[in-house]
Amino acid sequence: MNKIIANSGRFSIVLARMILLIVALPVLSGADQATPLLVMPPILAARDRPDTTGPPGSPSWWHPRPGTSWQWQLSGVIDTSVDAEMFDIDLFDTPQQVIDRLHARGRTVICYFSAGSYENWRPDADRYPGEILGRDLDGWPGERWVDIRRTDLLAPILKARLDLAVSKKCDGVEPDNVDGYTNDTGFPLSATDQLRFNRWLAAMAHERGLSIGLKNNLGQVASLVGDFDWALNEQCFQFDECDALLPFVQAGKAVFGVEYSGETGTFCPRANTMNFDWLKKKVTLGSWRIPCR
Repeated sequence: MNKIIANSGRFSIVLARMILLIVALPVLSGADQATPLLVMPPILAARDRPDTTGPPGSPSWWHPRPGTSWQWQLSGVIDTSVDAEMFDIDLFDTPQQVIDRLHARGRTVICYFSAGSYENWRPDADRYPGEILGRDLDGWPGERWVDIRRTDLLAPILKARLDLAVSKKCDGVEPDNVDGYTNDTGFPLSATDQLRFNRWLAAMAHERGLSIGLKNNLGQVASLVGDFDWALNEQCFQFDECDALLPFVQAGKAVFGVEYSGETGTFCPRANTMNFDWLKKKVTLGSWRIPCR
């Protein structure tokens, strides 16, 4: 959920050993429009490169390290030509051929869905029983908080979404609205309820070999950094609360983030100094982006 309502990427050893050839190839966009352009060969998949995997003996899912370039696009036709190692896109709305095209270009694909809210436009909306639907999310028509204490009722729905991510060959997931305990949800959610739910969600993703990121929820970063593989934040520089994300960087895990307002000349140097991977984006989360690295 957008909070406004509530490259200097390192070349890997493998890439450094490649013979760089400049070849004339068409650049594919999400609209399949071919434009002749001199380009370099596609980079290796982020999950296959030494600088984006975990330490020896870590599980096989994607473990991005600080310095991983990324794109976040949840609206419009996905522009697959963007030069980024990871693409964060919508689980339901993104066609399979787009995910396949991104993989063919060596990109890691993260699939977004909301875990802590109900959205009446999703194809599985009729699976949500009325008893777990809470208050509306301010500014998001058709979206309501859910009672995360009722994993007996939520588990079949969210497991099916994770299974869909696997079937669509997503490399990981970005579950949204995992900080309901700090909002007026209509339920008496506690911090303990939220920790229990978020850890369950991370375990279910890992059980399926999916990487998973912690979205916002700055108050529980210290408690959850061991359960999640990376973090994604909105507007921590605007609200002067970025220090809460440092445990991820200290653990060698990437911190992805965006600002919707402010000057890149102001927040980008700070983001780079903190070893965060930050973008300037519009609230609509289309293809437009300005990366800080």
